[in-house]
Amino acid sequence: MRRSNYIWGLLMIILGGLLLSENIFNFTLFSPMLFLPILVLGIGLSFEASYFLNRKAPGLLVPGGILTTIGLLFFFEVITNWQFAGCTWPIYILSVAVGLFQLYLFSGRPKALLIPVFILLAVAVSFLSMYMLNIFNTFITFKMAISVLLIGFGLFIVARKRTEHREWN
Repeated sequence: MRRSNYIWGLLMIILGGLLLSENIFNFTLFSPMLFLPILVLGIGLSFEASYFLNRKAPGLLVPGGILTTIGLLFFFEVITNWQFAGCTWPIYILSVAVGLFQLYLFSGRPKALLIPVFILLAVAVSFLSMYMLNIFNTFITFKMAISVLLIGFGLFIVARKRTEHREWN
């Protein structure tokens, strides 16, 4: 079977599964608002597939990585009604790093590409971490942190005792 037929078959199975789950679980996945994410993601994945099917022109991975990442971000934003758009904007910066990193991986690993990748990654992660610190300070109270630590420590003790018991038998 040709690779393109295999990919189209998988895409139809996924699409059919999503449509079936819409009917079974009574939710709306396909709405006009999802057209833009599907379009952007589809274009990005087509760039990705055109490289991976032929293994020629690794430059296609740059727009593929950028558009695929942005398409996934758009899906998240539409599903959450864009309420996180104020904090997810660094993903746009990260998308360029993803595209360039793919080019690095599949074009002979030229070390010069790692410089912009790491700069873009550092900028995106720093802005995302500032937002995450703000969330942590807003929602995580001392009592909540202690309770999560106690639960985690208790799970560790129970799991450790269980493995020690198995070793003795």
